[in-house]
Amino acid sequence: MTSEAIKTVSFKDAISERYLAYAMSTITSRSLPDVRDGLKPVHRRLLYAMLQLKLDPDSGYKKCARVVGDVIGKYHPHGDTAVYDTLVRLAQIFAVRYPLVDGQGNFGSIDGDNAAAMRYTEARLTAIAMAIMEGIDEDAVDFRPTYDGSEQEPIVMPSLVPNLLANGSEGIAVGMATSIPPHNIGELCDALLLLLKKPDAEHAEILEHIKGPDFPTGGIIVEDPETISRAYLTGRGSLRVRAKWEKENLSHGLYQIVITEIPFQVSKSKLIEKIADLFKDRKLPLLGNISDESAEDLRIVLEPKNRMVPPEMLMESLFKVTDLQSRITINMNVLDATGAPRVMSIKEILAAFIEHRYVVLRRRTQFRLGKIAARLEILGGLMVAYLNIDEVIRIIREEDHPKAEMMKRWGLSDVQAEAILNMRLRSLRKLEEIEIQKEKDALEAEQKTLQEILDDENVARKFIGNELKDVKKRFGGTDALGARRTLFEHAPTTVPVSIEAFVEKEPITVLYSRMGWVRAVKGHSDDLGEVKFKEGDELAVALKCNTTDNLLFFASNGRFYSLTGDKIPRGRGFGEPLRLSIELPNDESIISVKVHVPGQKLLLAASNGKGFIVEEDSVLASTRGGKQVLNPATGSKAILCKLVEGDYVAVIGTNRKLLVFPISEIPPMQRGQGVTLQKYKDAHLSDLKIFNKEQGLSWNIGNRGVRTETDLTTWMGHRGTAGRLPPVAFPRSNKFE
Repeated sequence: MTSEAIKTVSFKDAISERYLAYAMSTITSRSLPDVRDGLKPVHRRLLYAMLQLKLDPDSGYKKCARVVGDVIGKYHPHGDTAVYDTLVRLAQIFAVRYPLVDGQGNFGSIDGDNAAAMRYTEARLTAIAMAIMEGIDEDAVDFRPTYDGSEQEPIVMPSLVPNLLANGSEGIAVGMATSIPPHNIGELCDALLLLLKKPDAEHAEILEHIKGPDFPTGGIIVEDPETISRAYLTGRGSLRVRAKWEKENLSHGLYQIVITEIPFQVSKSKLIEKIADLFKDRKLPLLGNISDESAEDLRIVLEPKNRMVPPEMLMESLFKVTDLQSRITINMNVLDATGAPRVMSIKEILAAFIEHRYVVLRRRTQFRLGKIAARLEILGGLMVAYLNIDEVIRIIREEDHPKAEMMKRWGLSDVQAEAILNMRLRSLRKLEEIEIQKEKDALEAEQKTLQEILDDENVARKFIGNELKDVKKRFGGTDALGARRTLFEHAPTTVPVSIEAFVEKEPITVLYSRMGWVRAVKGHSDDLGEVKFKEGDELAVALKCNTTDNLLFFASNGRFYSLTGDKIPRGRGFGEPLRLSIELPNDESIISVKVHVPGQKLLLAASNGKGFIVEEDSVLASTRGGKQVLNPATGSKAILCKLVEGDYVAVIGTNRKLLVFPISEIPPMQRGQGVTLQKYKDAHLSDLKIFNKEQGLSWNIGNRGVRTETDLTTWMGHRGTAGRLPPVAFPRSNKFE
């Protein structure tokens, strides 16, 4: 290679250019669907290959391995697994609203089971797939060479049905993604007919026909109409879908809940496994039992804890923590007719489909007109032949060049003369002349009608409208395929779940050890002498409470964790590590355990001497991860959590300086670092105590009992000052207790 052939470019420019090419290839050739037919290249190639194999709904099935082989051999130069996975999904009635492949064999299940290997399964096209490709052999769309140039493949399908919105689409490209839920074909056809009649129809008028998505697995959409409207207008949004359930009454006032439909794309087996795990971990206090009684129809049975539990409350508790309620994302990012990706509103998608149908109609009409013109030309020549049949026979028998002679004698074209020469002897009868005239009249009438479609936009609009009405009649009726499956309900209001009402209230004593093990023993016991701990461990806190009480665990990371008493493990053993019930980092520890009392206030403090007062009601956590309340500064830890019972605060640091000030100087907060309680230099907070000034400040002095100081003038000051050395008898540990 000569030096002139070497081009020097920066590494950054080279990488940028290649990555952009890769990104555009992923976006346009793999991940985003075309707005006109709703298909990605792999779907389009699969359907076209099956059409070429003559796998129409009236034919027999063929092995999926044969289909996949044709697809990857002729059209799609990728792995067979990707193609077979696509074929399987298009055949799954729980994954696709209107299946495009009719599968025979094991094509997986809603439990998440995989399909059988492609050598065992068979497939053919469905009627909707044939409608998507209707007219493909009539010059309705453009073709391009395949990857090796040996075949031709369609760039887009004619798509008689609005497949993009009917079946939806999902994909992740480079820097963008798409997520379009499926819809009901009957509703889509009504909206398209509205746009045909009134192209400037308002967004609200379209949504009078399209209420929302229609999922193959049914379910119930619980979202405000305004939210759905906004998502369709902007092309982006999300909505909540819930399982469909019903109450079945049993004897003696008992009942059970039966779930018959679950949200779209939720695996039934994983859903049940999740509910069972939460039930086992006692995270579902209102649930008594769960069982799967599904056969061909889905049937998940839930039993309440007792007959007093309202079914609505039980279901709300499940919707909150399981996939019985899921959120469906709407991101209508598609490739437009020019191949450019953009997010469209639902009106833009419908308008793009109508425009595509206009293009297909014009091309198919022109193709048919060309066929009619060619046939009329031949019929004109045949008519001349029948009017001069004896002379035609003589010319054929006697002339050396009969074709040229006939063209010269009657002014025939080359095509007409060739047709006469190819005419069979059995056609030389009187009735054939009448048949030719009938065919000629019929073709001329059809030619006139087709020409009106090209010349008059109103006629074309009416023709497309009739096509849509036929599509609605075939696929959008009231049968199992066409009827709406997903229903709508008003957005749910929060139903308070009162655990106390459904958990049996029992007295227990919660034991928390210094090594972080927790357990509960029955009753309120003061005699804990027989309680055993692991070697090297000992009791840290013993709390008398009830199974319905909330327990607050305050950790050194400033987070509060909550557990109800009924979730504390019981038994004669050592209990369980608290970390199994809460998500406490390994390098953090619990510094305070107490029973939640509504209305109380707590004073939180970190080692750097900062803190604040917080309402105890606001620190309750609803998840295993807890609730961040105190935010310790870098290098410091939360070390104190004190109940606010008094009007003054005494603070002492490791520098042995004592400060007393009114508690009113500490502001109430909901979360944060707080304010400076005491100022330190090369020291940190050791302890604090909240007390009543009239009763004086008390502290333990070991075996000698308790000492109380009533004259605190020496140590009185304002919050944030340094303080003074404590009284002579104050403990060297710098602790009040």
